[in-house]
This record gives sequence, C-alpha cells and structure tokens, in this order.
Amino acid sequence: MSALQVLDAHVTYRSRGRGIVHAVAGVDLEVGRGEIVGLVGESGSGKSSLARAVVGLERLAGGQILLDGEPVQPVGWRTRTDVRTQMVFQSPYASLNPRRTVGAQLRDGVPSHVQDPAAEVADLLERVGMPASAAGRYPHQFSGGQRQRIAIARALAPRPEILVADEPVTALDASAQAQVVALLGSLVRDLDVGMLFISHDLALVRHIAHRVGVMYQGELVEQGETERVWREPEHPYTRELIDAVPRLGAARRGEGS
Repeated sequence: MSALQVLDAHVTYRSRGRGIVHAVAGVDLEVGRGEIVGLVGESGSGKSSLARAVVGLERLAGGQILLDGEPVQPVGWRTRTDVRTQMVFQSPYASLNPRRTVGAQLRDGVPSHVQDPAAEVADLLERVGMPASAAGRYPHQFSGGQRQRIAIARALAPRPEILVADEPVTALDASAQAQVVALLGSLVRDLDVGMLFISHDLALVRHIAHRVGVMYQGELVEQGETERVWREPEHPYTRELIDAVPRLGAARRGEGS
C-alpha cells in the first residue's frame, strides 16, 4: 500500500457571482515512501488546492485522503493533531515568523518525547545544510535559499511521512533553486519519506520526480512514470505543456534575431 492515497478527492469553494467552484474534481493519486510524485498544471488548475487538502488545510467536499490507510485529519481552529503530512510553502519570506528565532520555530515541531530538543534542532539544521548557530538568529538574517532550507527543516521537525512541496523554489534565484531541489531529492532518499512536488514547471518536475500527474481544470488528466509522460504524452494539455518548455537548440537559433 502506498503511504499516501488520494481517493476521488473533491475540493469546492463558494465564489461570489460564480456559485460553487470545483477546484479539485475527483482526483485519484498515490505517493509511496521514498518516492517523489510531481504535480504540474497552470495557475488555477487545482494543484495547490489539492496540496492543501493533503496536509489538512482544506476540507474535502468529497472523497478521502488516507495515510497508511487512515484518514488525514483537517487542521482545527487552534491546533493540528495530525503531523504526519507537512508542507513546504512557496515563499520562505512569508512562511517563517520574523519575530521568532529559527531555533524557536523549529522546536515548535519537535515531538514531545524527544529528550534534547536543542540537539534535535541542531541535527535538523545540519540535515538541510545549515550551521547549528542559525538557531539563535532570525529569518531576516538569511538569504532566500537559506530561509527555504530552514522552512524545510521546520517541516521535517515532526518527523512526517509525507512532505508536500508547493512551488518550493519559485521565489528563489536559479542557483538557489538547483540547490534546494537537490536537497529535497536527497532528503526523500535518506529519510524514506514520500513527497508530492507541486510546480508549473514541467522541466523541473522531470528532473526530480519519479512519477508525474498533470492537472487541468481541477482534474488529473494524465499520470504515469515521468519519462513516459514526457516522451509519450497522451493528453492534449500535457502535449501543450511539453511544447511550451524552452529547448536549448531553439534558444540558440533565436539569438541575434
């Protein structure tokens, strides 16, 4: 059994003037331990709504989301009791509290049974390529790429089984993007966690994901092994996404024109 199972998931919103909007319309998806599943689609395709449902930030209007066969519980008003799924958000600037030290924010997620939380925080920082001394500093003292590493460490603190990375490198420069993507890949391998990697960039997903799903207007219109989908796309929308990816040869031919 896959660690994460999304079964006929529906997410709806009530919109003024449009009535009920079906952001996610009957999606089935699985993510296993040690596996990265990419989810691609243009803005408004429903991929982020699905991601938020997976971690309990959106309530399902229908269907189920299971982790090891048990339903993922929605986040309550005050606390979150189900920490087995964790999200890495798009913006490391908005996802970290600027008024609290890095160490304090990481300690919030450390399980209560851990006897030495400070050592756990130091280990988490080391795991994402940051020095232990970062625990005593504040988010504004770090670059965007470093902040995203800290956000990843915070997501790892509760020892989740599934990570959901929602456009985790979009706000970073090219160098930081490559480093963070490499880090996420190594964490999946080393910790044997599953990852749902959300992106509008199919080329990036091809680089990191074992399997890929393509969302269009709330539906998962195609999914399969990443290289198979890339080389033999079956849905017209998938072909459009692939055709829109810049090719090195085409870029060179356009130089000087």
